[in-house]
Amino acid sequence: MTASTSTVSAGGVQLVDIPGRPARHDRPRRFADDARNDAYWARVIANADAAPPLTMEQKAIIRTAFHAPQDRRVAA
Repeated sequence: MTASTSTVSAGGVQLVDIPGRPARHDRPRRFADDARNDAYWARVIANADAAPPLTMEQKAIIRTAFHAPQDRRVAA
């Protein structure tokens, strides 16, 4: 028998056996209105949580894109 793990997602919802994202207080403000801003980030989190996990091939492609040497040309 395994013990269930509990985490709190960024929206403050208690999750059991589901990996959640830690709350981020440094998130950029999209809207001046607090309610509208909170609703925006709740939609972003819900969309990200609903997405299927990345495959190893997809992760490798993303890593390659960020770690590939870039051609740095000096403007003439």
